[in-house]
Amino acid sequence: MKIKNILNIGVTVLGAFALISCNNSRDYSSSSRATGWDLSGKKGGLEYKTDYESKEPAPGLVFVEGGTFTMGRVQDDVMHDWNNSPTQQHVQSFYMDETEVTNLMYLEYLNYLKEVYPPSEERYANIYKGALPDTLVWRNPLGFLENMVNNYLRHPAYQNYPVVGVNWIQATEFSKWRTDRVNEKIAADEGYVARDAYRNASAESNFTTDTYLNAPSQVYGGNDSITRAGKQTQRKLNRKNSDSTNIYVQKKDGVFYPEYRLPTEAEWEYAAVAQTSVRDYNSYKGRKKYPWDGEYTRSSKRKTLGDQKANFKQGVGDYGGIAGWSDDGADITTEVKSYEPNDYGLYDMAGNVAEWVADVYRPRVDVEFNDFNYYRGNVYTKNAIGKDGKVEILGADDVVYDTLSDGKIIARNLPGEIKKVGIDEKETYLRTNFSRSNNKNFRDGDKASSRYFKQSGSNNSDNKMYNSPEHEVTAANGKLDRKYDESNSRTTLIDDSVRVYKGGSWRDRAYWLDPAQRRYFPQDMATDFIGFRNAMSKTGSKTFKGRKTRN
Repeated sequence: MKIKNILNIGVTVLGAFALISCNNSRDYSSSSRATGWDLSGKKGGLEYKTDYESKEPAPGLVFVEGGTFTMGRVQDDVMHDWNNSPTQQHVQSFYMDETEVTNLMYLEYLNYLKEVYPPSEERYANIYKGALPDTLVWRNPLGFLENMVNNYLRHPAYQNYPVVGVNWIQATEFSKWRTDRVNEKIAADEGYVARDAYRNASAESNFTTDTYLNAPSQVYGGNDSITRAGKQTQRKLNRKNSDSTNIYVQKKDGVFYPEYRLPTEAEWEYAAVAQTSVRDYNSYKGRKKYPWDGEYTRSSKRKTLGDQKANFKQGVGDYGGIAGWSDDGADITTEVKSYEPNDYGLYDMAGNVAEWVADVYRPRVDVEFNDFNYYRGNVYTKNAIGKDGKVEILGADDVVYDTLSDGKIIARNLPGEIKKVGIDEKETYLRTNFSRSNNKNFRDGDKASSRYFKQSGSNNSDNKMYNSPEHEVTAANGKLDRKYDESNSRTTLIDDSVRVYKGGSWRDRAYWLDPAQRRYFPQDMATDFIGFRNAMSKTGSKTFKGRKTRN
């Protein structure tokens, strides 16, 4: 009898503890911790994504977990450039293209532009032409390379080779296009717009991510039959007022990916060096010479012993080695994934082609001011607001072009995009973190390259930091007038339009395979050895759910 009573008491106590436990672990996932209001939107109230988890990497990208590393040269400074002193930096987690952007990927871009903005129409002619890679970069006065000029971009034999002949501006415009195409397909696949909307675009009816998030009723030229034709949208219309903006995807829903972009110099170098294989707890002093372990360019593994780990110029007249065993398998570029990836799963972070990064080049990296996500080149803008209080959307005749120093015309803003303007004193007044829209020259103190900077008696009246050539291109009566700067007083080639490129290429010696090496090139010029790959910022936590700290 006593045993039975004890068991009853035990069951009662356990039940009480379970009840208390349930009360203490109340699920707040659908109610506000601030007000207690329902956030599920089921009763017509506010709707928020309270159970959001990180999205899978966007197409083509792999995850790079951020951390601290030594940015800059840790080997001997053979070139004596003094532009790459080691600095300790921290990089946030991000995503990066598994491979360099290939010819096939870029041809998708060209075909889209050709279909949506037919070059046969005069007002659109420069959109397609401005995006075309410069295939003439292959020519050499003392070399026969017409095969590359005629076939490298479009022949299927080269479709998985990295695209070249693309300048920094073209690479940036491709990144914008890629962002919109990926997010537009998501909107269609998940039922927020018409299923095949992304297959039927035109100059008057197209999609940009920025426009959809800020003025959703104006994408696709304001065609409601497209923006309200998805299954998800129809469900919302059935339970909400049809005039409600909640029927559209908003940033708080976490449906779209952030923008594809060029990686910053710090991100690129961090991803290339991939210190995960040599990091011992908090040892991040930088001991890797190449994106792979070891001091040599040949494999030491038993199965691949002696094989080159990248394609590069091994000496005068030696772009691959003697045919056969010691050959690296390529004389120019080669198909992506031809060599082993680094520890982040990234291919060709040395060899194949060098790559554009986002940064404006300066010899000096100002670690004293910032050592977190370092980047030089910030130009802050905002959406242009019209007299009606709404964002200004560019129409079919409002394409914004940029005339480059060589006379090439490139479209920088296409129809359907939101017009951007620089920030003004309203955004900068009494701020402590930034004070102007264009910050390319912020804390630029490289006096070695500024011979006349702010000196009395200087002929340089505007006191520019860099006395670089100023080539002029003007348009009049449909013709371009090019004026080459023949001044003998120029002291440098550095200006606000030169960008950093990283990594050794098929044309480079092994010295340049070191991820820390940095060089610069005008942003509006292209070569046969510079390509690019995209990156994307990671939203949310540094690591993925389930990752635990080791003690």
